[in-house]
Amino acid sequence: MSRERARRRAEREAERERLAAARAEREARAARRRELRDRLVGPIRTAVLPRPARPVRVARQRGYLARRRRTENGVAVTLWFLVQALAWILFESWMARLGVFLGSILLLPVLVTIVFDRRS
Repeated sequence: MSRERARRRAEREAERERLAAARAEREARAARRRELRDRLVGPIRTAVLPRPARPVRVARQRGYLARRRRTENGVAVTLWFLVQALAWILFESWMARLGVFLGSILLLPVLVTIVFDRRS
């Protein structure tokens, strides 16, 4: 029993030493990168513009409802831009173009609610 415990303790210590060596290697590599960056860019950049350690990725939602919502939003935006393009082409007057723009901004939520009603 005592030999088994000694063997497991030796394995744990070896694992701990291996992890410590890997951590020391990572820290040394990071220190070398920081030193190289400071030589190239200068120490002012890190004082003025600190960067996050790791960029944050925001994953979009998956699933049927999220896909449906993205499709509906894409259709609504595409039709809105189509209306704006047609107004730009068909109307010479800036007031008419502005009227179409404001009207489409005001009517878009109403039409989205009517056309894409989820309760039915």
